[in-house]
Amino acid sequence: MHAIDIQNLTKSFGATKALKGINLTVKQGEVHGFIGPNGAGKSTTIRILLGILRKTSGKVTLLGGDPWQDAVKLHRRLVYVPGDVTLWPNLSGGEIIDLLGRLHGGLDISRKKQLLEHFQLDPTKKSGTYSKGNRQKVALVAAFSCQAELYLLDEPTSGLDPLMEVIFQECIAQVKKNGSTVLLSSHILSEVEALCDRVSIIRRGQIVESGTLDDLQHLTRTTVNVETGSAAIELGKLSGVHDLSQDDLKYRFSVDSNAMTEVMKVLLPLGIKSLTVEPPSLEELFMRHYGDEINERGHTSSSGASKRGSQRNVSDKKVGD
Repeated sequence: MHAIDIQNLTKSFGATKALKGINLTVKQGEVHGFIGPNGAGKSTTIRILLGILRKTSGKVTLLGGDPWQDAVKLHRRLVYVPGDVTLWPNLSGGEIIDLLGRLHGGLDISRKKQLLEHFQLDPTKKSGTYSKGNRQKVALVAAFSCQAELYLLDEPTSGLDPLMEVIFQECIAQVKKNGSTVLLSSHILSEVEALCDRVSIIRRGQIVESGTLDDLQHLTRTTVNVETGSAAIELGKLSGVHDLSQDDLKYRFSVDSNAMTEVMKVLLPLGIKSLTVEPPSLEELFMRHYGDEINERGHTSSSGASKRGSQRNVSDKKVGD
């Protein structure tokens, strides 16, 4: 049985179709990445899974139950962390963690103390004094102090610094080791690469790709740096070669995976002096799917320099507004 099974899910808000026939399965015990820019439909899907929103059509099964009909029963078995946590301002962080733990049916006290230390959170301060990052820490400490079958995490590390993201990744590894399932919605591509067994990419209310990282990397291009003994005149004529640059007999280019054999047929007779290959990354995969949308938003231009600047911004961590 799948922890999450979504078939042909649609959700409309008046004339606007937010979800357009989503199919998504999350296996028990796996960490599943759910990626896409703001407005793609990630949060809408998660709210339907939580029973907060009612689907327009389709079939949704969560831990064997119906998230709309069985919301109360199912919520005892799952944990949810949103990307923008709102807390009771007059309660301390520790009081809120304890309250959330009681609502869930109890928490592990020793685990809570350990997490407070790791996340460097002062539980005695009123939550009204907390920064956004500290509000996220309250939710994460409460979530990972509880034993749950399923963790629904919607941009959970929003506002955390890189050190705290490392702690978050350790928490995910621990809950996976305990046999729990995680659906992780994220903009942070390195986070998805580090944690997820499988990934689904949502675009404009539809799942456009789903599979393991290895499955999805066929959509990306590999970057090659090579120095040859003689000029590689034919290299630029190959259909699978892109962004070719040359410095004397040193060449840098990207190549589609299905064109690599033809590239090597051209290079080998020339005498390869050095060769480095940079494997495709999830950042590239994401850019291949969303590059047109980013262009529409004005984040890139037709010039090569602007494109390179945009790619650096994506690699720095996030995509989308």
